[in-house]
Amino acid sequence: FEYLLALPVPLGAWYWGKLAGRFLMVFTPVFLAMVGALAWGYASGAEIPWKLFAYYTGLLVALSWCFLGIGILISSLARSVDVAQGAAFLVWLVLLLFLDLILLGVMIQQQIPAESAVAIALANPMQVFRTGTMLLFDPQLVMLGPAAYVILDNFGTVGYMVFALAYPTVVGTLAAMLGYWVFRRGDLL
Repeated sequence: FEYLLALPVPLGAWYWGKLAGRFLMVFTPVFLAMVGALAWGYASGAEIPWKLFAYYTGLLVALSWCFLGIGILISSLARSVDVAQGAAFLVWLVLLLFLDLILLGVMIQQQIPAESAVAIALANPMQVFRTGTMLLFDPQLVMLGPAAYVILDNFGTVGYMVFALAYPTVVGTLAAMLGYWVFRRGDLL
């Protein structure tokens, strides 16, 4: 075992290994809770909605990867723990702000085209996740009001389901790649 620890580890392997380890630490408890709920439902005699289970698991993978990618980018840019925590909190607040339907309503009230307001909302991975989770229970997205027409006209139900899985994954991957680029060029001491 000590011999393995003495071998040199490339910087890329360390960076991506750390990200993969963090992903497992974040996703595993959530997945185990979902499996526990599935087992409880099965033991209670309920019909198991496998399609929902698979899709929601995919959504959780995508959103976890997205925020881990953003987090490791922040970690690569920050020079101290305080700055990193402050930046992470600020990113979370900004994403939470654009999740707010009241803000979107105010934008539309100020004569911003509905398509632009929806595009701003769908740039937010949290909103994409939220809308994706609604889609299986409410295929017409009635809860979203007029914004549903813009989303469903542009994507369709299946298209949006694919988008809700792919977009956060791509955002997380790009953020992690940018973080690796910054990390590789930075001072390692």
